[in-house]
Amino acid sequence: MGTIAYEKDKHVAILTIQKPPANALSSQLIKDIDSKLDEIEKDTDIKAIVLKGEGKFFSAGADIKEFTSLQNASDYQTLSENGQEIFDRIENFSIPVIAAIHGAALGGGLELAMACHIRFVTESAKLGLPELTLGIIPGFAGTQRLPRYVGAAKAYEMLLSGVPITGNEAHSYGLANRVLPDDEIFNEAIKLAKNIASKSKPTINHVMRLITYTKSDKFKDGVQEEAKAFGEIFGSDDAKEGIQAFLDKRKPNFQDK
Repeated sequence: MGTIAYEKDKHVAILTIQKPPANALSSQLIKDIDSKLDEIEKDTDIKAIVLKGEGKFFSAGADIKEFTSLQNASDYQTLSENGQEIFDRIENFSIPVIAAIHGAALGGGLELAMACHIRFVTESAKLGLPELTLGIIPGFAGTQRLPRYVGAAKAYEMLLSGVPITGNEAHSYGLANRVLPDDEIFNEAIKLAKNIASKSKPTINHVMRLITYTKSDKFKDGVQEEAKAFGEIFGSDDAKEGIQAFLDKRKPNFQDK
């Protein structure tokens, strides 16, 4: 069974992350997203996409155990670049993607959500980039997208502290379009998707293309630097300690190396 379920409701595609228990982002899951986008792109009926998570979470982070299986800085940099490429495809997709976030969108899960065009969150959801608490850094363009939504000052705070924010806070900072009760979020996301899908597809496609021009040219430079730094930091002693501490469910003892 794949990690992404695909349903079609007239002109709306519904993608559901199904990788229990936490819907952690693995290389395979990211590839499966890319594959589903291929399918959707070929289907001329689809005008809007809703992305959600099955179970308790949207996505509670990246697959840390998979990361530990890699060997060197080049492997880690390639992992980062591959994820960045697919997330950039989402952001530049000709069809709008609405992320319906419940439970948690942490680490790679939030990076995926930030690549989507519209974000609905539940009041109780936790959103954050806690990588620094593990002695590592975001690798899927989190350092570049987060400041665009919440501003530099809040991005520094969230990244450096690793402390997640609530759905209500995400909405107040501009990271989420709407905050909703848990039992309403999916229906409201579908409702918006159907509203969008009632429009002419050429007009939707043009708007999706035109808004991307607002993205700074520096973004490309930033994600390249992030991938390079991601590769470098994963070889550090502190990264090894942080990841092992996470797996052992204990507090890390960083040596600043």
